[in-house]
Parts: sequence; structure tokens; C-alpha cells
Amino acid sequence: MPGGTGEVQIMGARGPDGLTLRTAGLSAGGLPELRVDGLPPYLGQGWARVLAAGAERLAAAGDAPSELAIGADVVIYLTSAPDGTLVPGPPPGRDRQGWYRDVVLRLFPEARV
Repeated sequence: MPGGTGEVQIMGARGPDGLTLRTAGLSAGGLPELRVDGLPPYLGQGWARVLAAGAERLAAAGDAPSELAIGADVVIYLTSAPDGTLVPGPPPGRDRQGWYRDVVLRLFPEARV
């Protein structure tokens, strides 16, 4: 990763609206961190893996694109949040909660969700 050690951690916290996961370490390389909010807790482990894959692609790109391909047929759309993080989301018109589950199952078919 440019300018950093290459280590990215995924941190999580449970709140009233679900689980929040966030990367820590991308900013050391001059990149925005990734954050996802409102996850059902049962998708926490799967989405930690999704964020890790997204962080790897983001670091390889060296900038903040509007979308990342993280699998053969999985694209996440990135939106800048007011706090400077990038928030992965579904394509326009797609239900966010169903998309969260779909992404995990497409990337990790062995997942039991």
C-alpha cells in the first residue's frame, strides 16, 4: 500500500440499527477507510471478509473509484460519507439488506447465512 505498512484491520461495533464495520489502516496510505452500517449481525463475519477484499482492491487501485469489482460478478458501489469514509452499496434500485446477504453468498458460497 502506498505510504503505509500494508496492514488493514476490520473493526466492528453493534448499535441499535445493526452492526457497523470499518477498516483501519487504509488512511496510512492516503486512502479513505471503508465503512458499512446497519448490517444484520449474522452477516458480520461475511462482511468483514468483503471489506478486507474491498480494502485490498482499493489499495491496489491507489485511489478512490466509484465502484470496485471484488469478485467475478460482484461490484460494490462506493459513496463518500460526510466523515470521509467510503460506504459500499448496491446498484441503484436494489434493496440494501437483500444485497448485503447476496454479496456474501456470491463471494463465499460456503457461507451459512
